[in-house]
Amino acid sequence: MQKRIGFLSFGHWQQAEWSQTRTPQAALSQTVELAVAAEELGVDGAFVRVHHFARQLSAPFPLLAAIGVRTKRIEIGTGVIDLRYENPLYMAEDAAVADLLAGGRLQLGVSRGSPEPAYRGFDAFGGATPEPRAKLDLFMNAISGAGVVHADAGGRPGSAMLPVQPQSPGLAERIWWGSGSRNSAKWVGEVGLNMMSSTLLLEDTQVPFDELQAEQIGIFRDAWRAAGHEREPRVSVSRSVLPITTDLDRRLFGRDANEDQVGWLDGVISRFGRTYSGEPDRIAEELAQDAAVAAADTLLLTVPNQLGVDYNARLLGTIVDDIAPAIGWVRAAASAAA
Repeated sequence: MQKRIGFLSFGHWQQAEWSQTRTPQAALSQTVELAVAAEELGVDGAFVRVHHFARQLSAPFPLLAAIGVRTKRIEIGTGVIDLRYENPLYMAEDAAVADLLAGGRLQLGVSRGSPEPAYRGFDAFGGATPEPRAKLDLFMNAISGAGVVHADAGGRPGSAMLPVQPQSPGLAERIWWGSGSRNSAKWVGEVGLNMMSSTLLLEDTQVPFDELQAEQIGIFRDAWRAAGHEREPRVSVSRSVLPITTDLDRRLFGRDANEDQVGWLDGVISRFGRTYSGEPDRIAEELAQDAAVAAADTLLLTVPNQLGVDYNARLLGTIVDDIAPAIGWVRAAASAAA
């Protein structure tokens, strides 16, 4: 199994004195610049989190298109888009355009989404109905080239069905569903999407987070095989990995407990994954023992984007040089040659 690593940015901005990302323009441009730097380092993916009514990244497709035209190799994607807010056909057009501009590198994560700051904000977007999985069905039909609307026949619906345009070949095999439980993981495997497992699970079985997540991945793969899908699926997990190599790193992250957390979210007991912070060699040893990281093919590294491009490029450089090889990752050949 080829191991890939990517960064995942929430794209926060605020006016705090310490923040290197004080405006939305800075959050967007720095995300593009970090993707360019990550590609040069050999990182495999640049992913963005999508939230609405908050000071962080929201509209993903213009940003992904910008990253796509500035880079040549790195995968670009989302983790995840909340389908409750989306028009499936408009989204299908946007996704195809971004994918074509990137030369077929889009890895699009979608899901029901997580709690948002606005009360029923999706109603304001006009996106409350249908249910997210029904929207997913329409979106998948649209990007697969199916006819989704009747042609006009003199002011009446004709018999011909028209697909959205443009179409981007292969995009349908690069759609991921964000799964937050073992039950949803089984459904994802049955329907044949790739799976993104988050840094939290909406359940707790009193076992460490990585073991619960590895069980979720196993359920997904079993359901995939039972459904008879022909291609190999992909699975990603997210981790906060913060190597400490300078006094600044130590001041920022040296006090983290590096432990799972359990709490209430969406009305259920949920388990949150630990942070990996400390000396690079210690992180490498501990990450190599992470059962879910071992089971997944893709590791998404959440970055503290408000510390700026230079800081995060250095952080990613330490990870690819001193930590990622411990989990079986090999630098992309083109980047290694460069």
